[in-house]
Amino acid sequence: MAKPPGFSTISIHGKIPRTRAFKALVDPIVQNTTFLLDDAGDIEGILSGEGFIYTRVGNPTQAALEERIALLEGGEAALAFASGMAAIASTLMTLLEKGDHIISDEEIYGCSHDLFTGLSRMGIDTSFIDLSNLSELEDEIREDTKLIFFETPANPTMKLIDIGSICKIAKEHGIPVMVDNTFATPCIQRPLEHGADIVIHSATKYLCGHGDAMGGVIVGDAGLVSRVRSTALKDFGGCISPFNAWLILRGLKTLSIRMRAHDKNAKEVAGFLEGERWVESVLYPGLPSHPQYEIARRQMSCGGGMLAFYMKEGVDVGRFLSRLNLCSLAVSLGTAETLVEQPYSMTHHDYPDKERLGINERLIRVSVGLEDVEDIIADLKEAVE
Repeated sequence: MAKPPGFSTISIHGKIPRTRAFKALVDPIVQNTTFLLDDAGDIEGILSGEGFIYTRVGNPTQAALEERIALLEGGEAALAFASGMAAIASTLMTLLEKGDHIISDEEIYGCSHDLFTGLSRMGIDTSFIDLSNLSELEDEIREDTKLIFFETPANPTMKLIDIGSICKIAKEHGIPVMVDNTFATPCIQRPLEHGADIVIHSATKYLCGHGDAMGGVIVGDAGLVSRVRSTALKDFGGCISPFNAWLILRGLKTLSIRMRAHDKNAKEVAGFLEGERWVESVLYPGLPSHPQYEIARRQMSCGGGMLAFYMKEGVDVGRFLSRLNLCSLAVSLGTAETLVEQPYSMTHHDYPDKERLGINERLIRVSVGLEDVEDIIADLKEAVE
């Protein structure tokens, strides 16, 4: 091709020209658990990602997914897992050891917070701070700090963190930065371009897009990916199934067009909510009213499909949620269906000090789906009325 392929083309084809197994247009599901070897000495190379020996450490369908996501994120290599939590845990187990220190933003997914907290049993300490305040980061860095972790936008309040500024400080101290890019996807935000070292996704969400497959992925330099594959993935066994890898590959083909539609609907829903008397405030990166709107303009191409809002005091939140009809009361996000949840009692029900972070009973998180936006708005309106 005369010019590098665009995002949608890569989402569909991967590398161009691509190698097509059996001349198949669609990547096949290779359901094997084990593979034939030419020589007994092949194993070392295979564990580094060159070829296949056993599906726990690699599989052709998994490899196709990894290649595609690495290209979309602009990274050297990627590694897929059974879930986003398996991806985070495996990477931490590879990078860290007893006596190390992590700095994490104080507002992250509840299970990620539980994981970091649980690492204290292994002698790995975590400081939870507000990474939107750069001076807090400077004050918290220690000699034993080995990783900085955050989400942007953050779950559930859509807080944004300046990736470039965090990475500049981290590089001065030689500390790798790991960014959870699940909410934005590489279609909207590419953290590696802003200096991050590792990107993590719960591929269960927007990358899959259909709510029918679980998976996780990390993207980074080839050396790191090889280390995680040959240690934590091999030894802990959090491998993705070939079928789930295939389902996520299928989802990637429509990622670009889906994210544009999610963004369009979310903008309209956010605008509607801002004008409603029963809404106190709306948190959406695509609105000028967002507290970090200027950061969104610098590092995101659009607002995406996730938003949150606070209902005014006196509104019966429980009744509102129970009266939703088209919109579904459910955890997770990134599906074609609109999903609504109350983080206080659902995804962040046991989160420490959550009310200080703004996670109260009046906060509602919405994963805006692909239905006709007039129907989404009508359902929210009818539920509250």
